[in-house]
Amino acid sequence: MFAGNGIKIFTDSLPFSHSPHVSHSLGIPVSRATVTKSGIGESNVRIAESVREDDVYIINTGCGQVNTSLMELCIMIHACKIASAKRITAVVPLFPYARQDKKDKSRAPITAKLVANMLQKSGCDHVITMDLHASQIQGFFDVPLYAEPSAILYIRNNFDISNLVIVSPDAGGAKRATSMADRLGVDFALFHKERKKANEVSRMVLVGHVKDKIAVLVDDMADTCGTLVLAAKHLTEAGATSVYAIVTHGILSGRALEAVEESTLTKLIVTNTLPQQENAARCGKLEVIDIGIVLAEVIRRSHYGESISKLFDEVPY
Repeated sequence: MFAGNGIKIFTDSLPFSHSPHVSHSLGIPVSRATVTKSGIGESNVRIAESVREDDVYIINTGCGQVNTSLMELCIMIHACKIASAKRITAVVPLFPYARQDKKDKSRAPITAKLVANMLQKSGCDHVITMDLHASQIQGFFDVPLYAEPSAILYIRNNFDISNLVIVSPDAGGAKRATSMADRLGVDFALFHKERKKANEVSRMVLVGHVKDKIAVLVDDMADTCGTLVLAAKHLTEAGATSVYAIVTHGILSGRALEAVEESTLTKLIVTNTLPQQENAARCGKLEVIDIGIVLAEVIRRSHYGESISKLFDEVPY
């Protein structure tokens, strides 16, 4: 039984939060803090209990009002730091500005690095996040985390893996997909895609064999779902018996849900790094995986100094 000695869990002020699930899994209450707004919109944070020499974990939703949420996180980290917390870890399932990870044109900012610097300057010692958009962002943090354990558990419980193939919708996600395929002991395929412009794929070429198999597309993020829908169409034409997609961050903007409903996808499975209640009600093909258990297990292992990497082999039930 997790005793929770010397550990405190805080959360942001947004209505959607993973903290109740994490708190229940760990068997410890969410610590008391208040976040209010001043007349001109400034965030005021008050930590309502002692954190001196405690191991503090601040769970930040990182969605919806992204800038407000990020500022609240930095202020809460700073408040805990000057209150003499022993160690402060930001738990941010969806890392803000993760897609702005490189200088892709003149005078473009690297905003993901800026956010990392903000957290560090605020007093954050570690960051736990899930499926960063690009692997190079891992260099900003000590504890990057993936949704892979949750996805593997779902696949083992819901598919016949003897007739399964893991598919990456692009070359950039090949490492993620091959890692999952190796752990499951199944085949792997990928698409090479060409874009005319951002969020618009012009051509996709399948590399690998999917005929008479269940194809499972895996990706870190689904925004407009154009790539997933097009990939599902090609997989069906290539002879796949059914096509599923498992995505960590379901942004699902614009006509994404309508496109999924009209596509050859049997089901789109997303984690709840973002709130999905409304989306699930609108789309019959959408299924949601709860990441609360994985986050709780990572916090427990981090607090007791246990290996985080073993989580990939010892998936918590």
